[in-house]
Amino acid sequence: MLSPPKLITLLTDFGLSDIYVGVIKGVIAQINPALRVVDLTHQIPPQNILAARFCLMGAYAYFPKGTVHVAVVDPGVGSQRRGIALQLDVGFLIGPDNGLFSGVLSQTKVLAAVELTNPEYWRTASPSTTFHGRDIFATTGAHLASGVPLENLGEVIDPTTLVELSIPAKHTTEAGITGCIQYIDHFGNLITNIPAAEVEGKNWFIFVENQTIARRPTYSDCSAGEALALIGSHGWVEIAVNSGSAKSGLQVDWGAIVELIFI
Repeated sequence: MLSPPKLITLLTDFGLSDIYVGVIKGVIAQINPALRVVDLTHQIPPQNILAARFCLMGAYAYFPKGTVHVAVVDPGVGSQRRGIALQLDVGFLIGPDNGLFSGVLSQTKVLAAVELTNPEYWRTASPSTTFHGRDIFATTGAHLASGVPLENLGEVIDPTTLVELSIPAKHTTEAGITGCIQYIDHFGNLITNIPAAEVEGKNWFIFVENQTIARRPTYSDCSAGEALALIGSHGWVEIAVNSGSAKSGLQVDWGAIVELIFI
């Protein structure tokens, strides 16, 4: 039986109203039209590396082993920041070295890392200073998914030198756990960096921005417009408003400190 074609995922802040997403799919198809391409999202808020970090961290584990994840949220495009490719036990990551991959790397080990310095695998040896997603990342991702060895893509680098994106750390207190809002989704739900595994089977509530939020099992276990805290499908403690937006309703934003208090 023939092996299925290799898989590439795409995550960007390019949006859907311009040609950018179509173009990067076009250059992938020029290299290998048999590759399957899955759009994780192209609606990352512009230049929001934190959002890209969280979304990629929440998605990579759901794909077959060997998948190549191309992620481009790159406010430093054209600067001295490195373009990188990383090999993990479950697949590969390609994109800018700006902390975007730090969420994934907090959960899995880097087996090998290279800086993308070999123009043989770029679309052009003179890439645009504003569109490395097209000229470097998509094309190297297509070559990698087509069987080119990682080490051919550039110079080997030390994984300990990769940029880490700094967010307020989660830590245990006498009363519970202190964390932060690491992501806000399309619905205005506030996702913390407190893992479900640390609170499951316990009674607790959330304190954020001088507001106390009760724990509920589901969104519908409170009245419309009421705030609640629960475990989201992503495996993190989440703050929501039934039939509303927690971000606007509670006036809470990215990075806000959250206290989870055990009862």
